[in-house]
Amino acid sequence: MIRTAFTRKAPPPRQAAPAISKPRMKSCKVCRARFEPRMPLQVACGLACAIADGKKTTAMQKAKAKKIERAEDKAKLKTRQDWQREAQAAINAYVRARDAALPCISCGRHHEGQYHAGHYLARGSHPHLALVELNLAKQCAPCNTYLSGNQLKFRVGLIERIGLAAVETLEADQAPRRHTIDDLREIRDTYRKRAAQLKKEMS
Repeated sequence: MIRTAFTRKAPPPRQAAPAISKPRMKSCKVCRARFEPRMPLQVACGLACAIADGKKTTAMQKAKAKKIERAEDKAKLKTRQDWQREAQAAINAYVRARDAALPCISCGRHHEGQYHAGHYLARGSHPHLALVELNLAKQCAPCNTYLSGNQLKFRVGLIERIGLAAVETLEADQAPRRHTIDDLREIRDTYRKRAAQLKKEMS
């Protein structure tokens, strides 16, 4: 056997270590002084400010928890009628916002007086339609209060807006609606959000 000379392979060249970027300066959450953070999520410049920030955060969390607890306790004391009133108030506010640019559904006037959310089919005789959106429209106070809803002209105005077929369907609707408290809560929250969104779009 012929032996060949052993040749040692040269090791690969070492790659230079990547340069470590210097942390960006931050403003202390408490005293607003500029500082160089030692940790990625550091928000305070030193121990004293970190303690102060921790106490503030804890106090805010406790206050939020108490607010939620008070709201839950208040909700437990509400009757179904209370929830019904809140749901009605929410849909009424939405209807007034929805029809803000329109005149009174009954008399067709624009004026500076107060506007209501009038029911075409009154809540007293048609309680199952009290929270049906198609049954409501913006109506001036004189028509709603002093003319008992001015129903004949309300019908004419409603036909112009949603069509005769929809009005006749509404008039024939005798389906019972026995809203639970959860239903009323959902109706209230839904129409509050829709009213807020409309006002935001119009502002």
